[in-house]
Amino acid sequence: MPIVAQSTETTDWVSRFADEVIEESERRAPGKPVVVASGLSPSGPIHLGNLREVMTPHLVADEIRRRGYQVRHLISWDDYDRYRKVPKGIAGVSEESHAQHIGKPLTSVPAPQGSSYPNWAEHFKAAMVESLAELGVEFDGISQTAQYTSGVYREQILHAMKHRGDIDAVLAQYRTKPKGGAKKSQKPVDEAELEAAEGSGAAGEDDGSSGSAGYFPYKPYCGNCEKDLTTVTSYIDDTTELSYTCNECGFSETVRLNEFNRGKLVWKVDWPMRWAYEGVVFEPSGVDHSSPGSSFQVGGQIVGIFGGKQPIGPMYAFVGISGMAKMSSSRGGVPTPADALKIMEPQLLRWLYARRRPNQSFKIAFDQEIQRLYDEWDKLDGKVADGSALPADVAAHSRAVRTAGGELPRTARPLPYRTLASVADITAGHEDQALRILSELDPENPLGALDEARPRYDKAEAWINTQVPADQRTVVRDEPDAELLKSLDEASQQSLRLLLDGLESHWSLDGLTHLVYGVPKVQAGFSADATPKELPAEIKTAQRAFFALLYHLLVGRDTGPRLPTLLLAVGQDRVRALLGE
Repeated sequence: MPIVAQSTETTDWVSRFADEVIEESERRAPGKPVVVASGLSPSGPIHLGNLREVMTPHLVADEIRRRGYQVRHLISWDDYDRYRKVPKGIAGVSEESHAQHIGKPLTSVPAPQGSSYPNWAEHFKAAMVESLAELGVEFDGISQTAQYTSGVYREQILHAMKHRGDIDAVLAQYRTKPKGGAKKSQKPVDEAELEAAEGSGAAGEDDGSSGSAGYFPYKPYCGNCEKDLTTVTSYIDDTTELSYTCNECGFSETVRLNEFNRGKLVWKVDWPMRWAYEGVVFEPSGVDHSSPGSSFQVGGQIVGIFGGKQPIGPMYAFVGISGMAKMSSSRGGVPTPADALKIMEPQLLRWLYARRRPNQSFKIAFDQEIQRLYDEWDKLDGKVADGSALPADVAAHSRAVRTAGGELPRTARPLPYRTLASVADITAGHEDQALRILSELDPENPLGALDEARPRYDKAEAWINTQVPADQRTVVRDEPDAELLKSLDEASQQSLRLLLDGLESHWSLDGLTHLVYGVPKVQAGFSADATPKELPAEIKTAQRAFFALLYHLLVGRDTGPRLPTLLLAVGQDRVRALLGE
């Protein structure tokens, strides 16, 4: 029996949607599992923008499961969609090798050269399936190729053809475009919506075949060239005889639709048909679907023809990447969930999607901003542990670290990401050196093995190796900068002496932090423990000058990793040598 009481986490957007979905599901299908849905097109790399299509219903479904209800989270793989274009920037793929397959189902297109998967769709699905497992996303995957080619939707297809006049009447309301063409405020990011919006050059590609024989919401794939560049020339309801001609190769044939499985409903009919067939109660959609005439808006009217209702669900905003434009999987080079999970733990990625309402856009950091995000996450982790976090933040944290099935694996000793990144940068893959440095961060509770800091350490190391440009990597000097040391004035020499004298007694992360910030204070006649309020503004200037001097002497640059971490990494003996002792 379901637990009918609401979750105690009632202050976040997930709980509010869960309340609505449970209520709507009981109204539509009392006693049956709650059905939420996502749709993904494996037309290319499935990127972090597409992930919001999955994470939004996942989080809601997971909250419903926590309350004791049965839930099905469907992910429809739109792998029977047409291959629209050859994406750029994908290894093993060239315009010459793959342009010939444009118009075929994605499952009929060869995988990129060197892939171990049987076709294009399976190649790009596999990476997403692996990422979803790491993120703790439980789902039922549905291949639309399998559904269509096995005849699962036969009754729905025949029903759509029988009621093609009703469907055409709905679509006709949106076919008239303003003079000068319809303007779009934002380019569609959803592949199916992009398909519906752009068309492929075939007659009526956006919402079905229209011509002298009338309107048809079904499009066959050619029996000769396998492409969907076909036009239905006639259809007889009583016998279900359908004739078509291929505009690509000239092939034509007549088939019986009650036994023919090589074609599909056009997108604006296919989507609402599936809502009705699966009984979907909740499915979010991108902001691209909010405009009049979009697939979601039109589908809300067409779904009734199939005896169903439109799902409830929010329009979700775009997900960006620090320093990158809006993502589209038809272009190469867009980061995927797998790319993100190489440099961040699943908990952090889940949190980024959980803490923002679906209509709020946000960015995922692949640049230096990832260090600030980790600092923010660790601070929240501490507040949750000591009970000082706000309820909404507690809810988002809970959704990040666990699902209804249990806790996600986590790092045993979650040391600061920026510290781990600095250590990985400086040690350049030498694990024994990394362990030495990390064990000295807290001498009273030293790290016993590098595995205690994993997988976070591995994520930070991957970030350094893949996202930090070579000219920004840290290379410690081999020899002292004799010329610079010789040119130092008395005050600079004194600052180095104060630092060197305090190294041994301050050799820990906290101790060295206190020391490097304290040297300019002591030089100016203040206590090393003096707070910023007790100090004149000039002290900050002096600190910056002191830090720049240390960086130049240690790594030959104005800046670098945090100095306490850098000093630990370099080691006492080498620090003394490079600072002229």
